[in-house]
Amino acid sequence: MIQLLEWKRLLLNDLPGLFLVEVVFRSLVMFVFLLLALKIAGKRGVKQLSVFETVIIIALGSAAGDPMLYEDVGVLPAITVILTIILFYKGITWLTAKSQRFEHFMEGKTQCIIDEGKFSLDSFKKESLAQDEFFSELRAKSIEHLGQIKNAYVETNGEISTFYYPDEDVKYGLPIIPQLYNKRNKIIPTSGIYACAFCGNVEEHSNSQATCKSCNDKKQEWVLAINTKRIS
Repeated sequence: MIQLLEWKRLLLNDLPGLFLVEVVFRSLVMFVFLLLALKIAGKRGVKQLSVFETVIIIALGSAAGDPMLYEDVGVLPAITVILTIILFYKGITWLTAKSQRFEHFMEGKTQCIIDEGKFSLDSFKKESLAQDEFFSELRAKSIEHLGQIKNAYVETNGEISTFYYPDEDVKYGLPIIPQLYNKRNKIIPTSGIYACAFCGNVEEHSNSQATCKSCNDKKQEWVLAINTKRIS
């Protein structure tokens, strides 16, 4: 029969005191596992928070929640988990400040995703970022085509930063408005200026099939390029 305020059960749930050492080990293992799992998932999955901050929230939330709900989870092991996480956090923060290489591993690097009006292919492949999702974010900034953008960057927190051409320097670019982009075709119907649907490279072509000189995409599709000025 359970008695209220039975201190041995309340604090350790009848476990030996040495179990707290195992709790420290379990905490570190799960913390590192969560950290690596979210690193693999990519920064876009934890937008607005760094991966490290997200792991802290998940770990602390779990540690604090379980002893509140479950009778068989002792309070002291949960407190040990929280203290371990905080100390580990302080250590990681200190190491991040001391080592640039470690900081890049933890926080990632800012990646240039659009350069001079077309995709920077190496950076785009590194980011777990769907093209449709990216176009949606650009449209939210009143961008009609890539020729309006001088550079765009994916920041370490997952935000997109964009820098624009002045109106007089706007180039022909790949349309990102659905009703225009969805008209992409492998066959170029008439002579004109077209943008590669994969990389955004702009070329002038006659009515024929063509291969992009920039990316050589096997599923080559072209969209009629536009050079409208940006309306903000």
